[in-house]
Amino acid sequence: MVELAKSPSDVSARDKRPRVLLVLGALDGGGAERVAVNILNRCDSSRVDVRVGLLRRSGPYLAEVDPSRIADASRITAMVRETRPDLVMSFGMGINLLVALAMMRLGRDRPLWICREDSNTDAEIANLTDLEIGRATVRALVGHAYRSADAVLSVSSDLAARLERRLRIQRDRISVIHNPTDIARIVEAGKQPIVDPPTRPFIVTAGRLTRQKGQDRLLEAFAASHAARECDLVILGDGPLEDQLRAQAAALRIDERVRFAGFQDNPWAWFARAKLFVLSSRWEGFGNVIAEAMACGAPVLSTDCDFGPREQIVHGESGWLVAVDDAEALAAGFDAVLGDPSLMTRLARAGMDRAKDFDIGVIMQAYADLFVGLAG
Repeated sequence: MVELAKSPSDVSARDKRPRVLLVLGALDGGGAERVAVNILNRCDSSRVDVRVGLLRRSGPYLAEVDPSRIADASRITAMVRETRPDLVMSFGMGINLLVALAMMRLGRDRPLWICREDSNTDAEIANLTDLEIGRATVRALVGHAYRSADAVLSVSSDLAARLERRLRIQRDRISVIHNPTDIARIVEAGKQPIVDPPTRPFIVTAGRLTRQKGQDRLLEAFAASHAARECDLVILGDGPLEDQLRAQAAALRIDERVRFAGFQDNPWAWFARAKLFVLSSRWEGFGNVIAEAMACGAPVLSTDCDFGPREQIVHGESGWLVAVDDAEALAAGFDAVLGDPSLMTRLARAGMDRAKDFDIGVIMQAYADLFVGLAG
């Protein structure tokens, strides 16, 4: 077969695409990593040329990425010099600080930099140290780093307002793009069978087993709820608090009703079959799993934490919101939703409609517009 030569206009148009490098630590099974893989695989390749840069070539999402589009190096400066991007976008506070240092070292040769924040920076800083002087020092470093970026990307409007106020970032330099939900893929995956499913109706949650995700309060609430007594609780995810949470479940005498299912490649099959999806987080940047559970048709109960859930859920219409870090409020939420089958049906239907606002096609268009606009 003879390959037709590309016209000069085709080559010229392709050469003008901005080269974008997404920088992360690894492709672990978290929300930020899922967003990066979606951008890499689904952002319009006729408009942008996207690659991913990793400090460690590891993580379960590696299987979804073309290896030829991965740059890995122990130093970000070397990674940038090798790939020569027009734009770098970094993910999360730790990587953002490392990229800020790399940009200083690169000097005039540095590309444009988008600093992407997807979590509650105040909570993340407070999680590092109990000393106020230490928190103030870290906050000052983070603020200086973020203000040195060419643009800051926030995943929710509430988070953008907090970045403006606490880190003194000019609001016109902050863009807001919600995280994408690949609805078609999720719905299809949700049809797949579960290996060894629970024999009773079940409630499901998903997330790293860390203090942020509040599974300790979830266990307390589950034990106290009257409406939840006919259900099992399935906890998807792994993390450093697993042993502690297992011990807590045993102390509450609910260990026979709680399954720690670990990280799941297909959590959506669980969401689609759950009686209720629960997010018990103390803080978020944007609740990816809320939109995913909505897309799967599960009614959603969530803490009204900073940030994300209140932008995704209209209380009593597309989901149910309760106070943060409050086991009694969460237990009351269980009873209110599970005790009213007609409410569960309404929440599920409205949630499916709401999930469409976060569909990957809509969000990828916004990312392509951001990259092209900033590079241009």
